[in-house]
Amino acid sequence: MDRIDSLFPAYSEEGRDMIRRAWRVAEAALEGLCRGNGRPFMDHPVGVAKIVSDEIGLPAECIAAVFLHEASREKPETELSEWAGTPVLTMVDGLNKISTIKPKDTRLEAERYKKLIIQYSRDPRVTVLKLADRLEVMRSLDIFPKASRERKVLETLLLYIPLAHQLGLYNMKREMEDIYLSYAEPEQYRLITNKLKATEKDREKLMAEFIEPLKMKLSEEGIKYKLKIRTKAAYSIWTKMQKQKVPFEGVFDVFAIRFIIDCDADRATELAQCWKVYSLVTEEYESDTSRLRDWLTKPKANGYESLHITVKNRDGAYLEVQIRTSRMDEVAENGFASHWSYKGVQREETMDKWLNAVRFALEHPDNDSPEELPQPPSREIFVFTPTGELRVLSAGATVLDFAFSIHTNIGVKCVGGKVNGKAVPIKYVLSTGDVVEILTGKNQKPSPDWVNFVVTSKARTKIRQALSELEFRKAADGKELLSRRLKNWKLEFPDEMLGEFMKERKFASVNSFFAALGDGTLEINVIKDYILSEEKRRAEALAAAQAKETARIRSSVDDSHDDIMVLNARELKGLDYKMARCCNPVFGDDVFGFVTREGGIKIHRMSCPNAARLLEMYPYRIQKVRWAASPSGGSFQVALKITADLDGSVLSRIMETVNQFKASVRTFNVTENSRSSCYEISASIAVTSNMELDKVISQLKVLRGVHKISR
Repeated sequence: MDRIDSLFPAYSEEGRDMIRRAWRVAEAALEGLCRGNGRPFMDHPVGVAKIVSDEIGLPAECIAAVFLHEASREKPETELSEWAGTPVLTMVDGLNKISTIKPKDTRLEAERYKKLIIQYSRDPRVTVLKLADRLEVMRSLDIFPKASRERKVLETLLLYIPLAHQLGLYNMKREMEDIYLSYAEPEQYRLITNKLKATEKDREKLMAEFIEPLKMKLSEEGIKYKLKIRTKAAYSIWTKMQKQKVPFEGVFDVFAIRFIIDCDADRATELAQCWKVYSLVTEEYESDTSRLRDWLTKPKANGYESLHITVKNRDGAYLEVQIRTSRMDEVAENGFASHWSYKGVQREETMDKWLNAVRFALEHPDNDSPEELPQPPSREIFVFTPTGELRVLSAGATVLDFAFSIHTNIGVKCVGGKVNGKAVPIKYVLSTGDVVEILTGKNQKPSPDWVNFVVTSKARTKIRQALSELEFRKAADGKELLSRRLKNWKLEFPDEMLGEFMKERKFASVNSFFAALGDGTLEINVIKDYILSEEKRRAEALAAAQAKETARIRSSVDDSHDDIMVLNARELKGLDYKMARCCNPVFGDDVFGFVTREGGIKIHRMSCPNAARLLEMYPYRIQKVRWAASPSGGSFQVALKITADLDGSVLSRIMETVNQFKASVRTFNVTENSRSSCYEISASIAVTSNMELDKVISQLKVLRGVHKISR
């Protein structure tokens, strides 16, 4: 008999042969390596394998996986081709990945790391093998340096003890908890264990005294039962002492008695039997009703059914009593409930299904086909920064999602990344275990199509925010550019014209229009061409309308009087006629006369705002007139409205321009408009004819600083 036969006698010859082959691979890879106590490192996988076989009862392929894991972790080049395609290699791969986990702050990241361990467990037994590995480490804590020991103790508390609890591996959980307490709180551990030893005989006496008066009554009622005596573990007692702020003696349920009733698995019968035992116990002993926990009438959400009471005996000692049937006890101990939620362990529906499957694999070691084993939850992936920081992302997350999970500024500047040392684009989809380094570019800007391939809500929200901020910045640039160019061109772009342009070019908002100008998508000269073409079109339309109206007025004038009155510029001061002040006609303008009641004839321009009203209401008072062949040196006053920059020099330039022609300034009023930051000028000038007026106006329009001029 070789060592394998003596260490693992429970397995078949075929199973021991598999273990033997894995053992030889590990022995060769670990040769010469020692643990902190000087013993061969091979002792570690042997210890783990014994826990897996003797204390958990997993099949031989799990033992083989333990040895091959240690071999390949120490020497990655270890040849494992003969195990290809087998559950053994799947488990080895999972264990190797878990061994790379190096928590940076276990206290803060415990839930993430627990999920990561399960993610790596494609075969559900991998999680259990890792727990066995950690239990062997905890049993050997003395051989580790102090810093390493402290780290392993904290990791065990926050990662591995909760996993053992969720898997229902209570013995393993209890032992790891007590080892943790012995290192973390050695004085408290000694206090509690010593008190448990010192009070052991007292508990036995209490138990015997408690059950004695009940034996006869239970027998007379025909109740078949068995008792389980339970003493809390040191760690569990310590946590209650901390939580309730009481000494050891203040923990009521250090000692508990459990009635397990043997009866038919009929619910009505079960409830009747449990409540009958409750009645007998509370008749004999005083009960603390405030501590009654009835999970019979309304079982817990996880299926847990039991009746918990606390009673006081004649000596004043408190005892916890649990009453349940055999079926309830089986469900509580080994079924789907298994206290997964009993102690407040965080749970999710998908995680519970996964952990249920792990329990099934433990309880049915023959059902170990990889195809039948469930896969871990896939809603999340776990990736690392180059410094080892763990990040949890949604399944399907890309390099860009990862960048935004680190910081928004890194996300918006991301140009790609390196995954496990290999350069990849921002759309690259990440997998659990990837080590990701983000590459950024100072000129990089977010693109609208980024939203289409990221999967995390944070990335999507931050991209939209960045795009919005970028558009506002571009819009500000575009608005400033357009304002500057319009001033240089001496053109206006009123809101009505802007709306028509946006509709024609299909801009969704004013902001998007200005942003297009700001980033050059829309050429600024396109706006100039559009304004000029619109002004030309509108001018032509206005000229056509005015010509039509003038023709109508002229026709009305012609029809109203056959005589034509000749106007001479020299006779403007005569009593026969005067120039109407509403339109200030100038020699050469198209005019007509209107006979007033007291002021003689008033001469109006055909384009006068009052012309249409006078023609419609007083056609009999219209006088047809025309100018003499030449102005003969006369002068006419014209009112002009000018809009110009808030610049004193522009005023002098206007005066100089007028004086260059056969014109003179008669009045010149200036008002400062603070809202539009411009001068509003009202000027009255004297000119000899409309031709001279046109020259003055055309020269004023091209002056720097003059925006608008109208008669």
